[in-house]
Amino acid sequence: MNKNLRRAVIAGNWKMNKNRAEAKALLAELLPMVKEADCGVIVCVPFTDLETALEATRGTSVAVGAQNCHWEKSGAFTGEISAQMLAEMGIQYVIIGHSERRQYFGETDETVGRRVRAALDAGLQVILCVGETLSQREQGITGEVVGLQTKVALQGVSAEELQKIIIAYEPVWAIGTGRTATSAQANEVNHLIREVVAGLYSKADADALTIQYGGSMNAKNAAELLGQEDVDGGLIGGASLKAPDFTAIVNAASGK
Repeated sequence: MNKNLRRAVIAGNWKMNKNRAEAKALLAELLPMVKEADCGVIVCVPFTDLETALEATRGTSVAVGAQNCHWEKSGAFTGEISAQMLAEMGIQYVIIGHSERRQYFGETDETVGRRVRAALDAGLQVILCVGETLSQREQGITGEVVGLQTKVALQGVSAEELQKIIIAYEPVWAIGTGRTATSAQANEVNHLIREVVAGLYSKADADALTIQYGGSMNAKNAAELLGQEDVDGGLIGGASLKAPDFTAIVNAASGK
């Protein structure tokens, strides 16, 4: 992290976990533990838990995010939620392009870009996910894959709008597998992403951009990963479902 240049942010991605009662209980445990955090803290919860999370976090510094949105404002898209619907609720953030959305639900670089555009137009802030598969890493094309994903997603995004985007590098091979990129690997790709952004905008814009690591960061490895110059936080999966573990990561990002 380099807090002199950019904000560190820890975001929890609850994925498809926790009903409303469980969400309320987890937040009641978590909020007192992270109230002194010296970094951004976001909880990205299932759609059915959004109202619960908004109520629980009201008056705190913890922000609430959704896990996806559609690119259209309304229409015949059964089962989808628009960015405007989220904004009307008071949601601040939305995850877009998570590898599980790409893998299981047919998300493409193009649709990710359309969702980013819709979210920004609705006034939301975006956590944009990019990352390579194991076969792509083994083929030595991590840079090409992640660079392309970044460029397509940011097409048409102004430098001013870039300030509303966090990029999360999440190697697909390290999500939910227990495998984690080494701190050097995570920093290398995050630095590559920053160079891509500098080419699209400016070095100053790239230096100000928060780039998280999102592949099995946990309480044990967070400090080492966050100690890297270009790792500005984490998009946390499984560890975000346990208040003590998530707090340990927030503490690491806070320098505690």
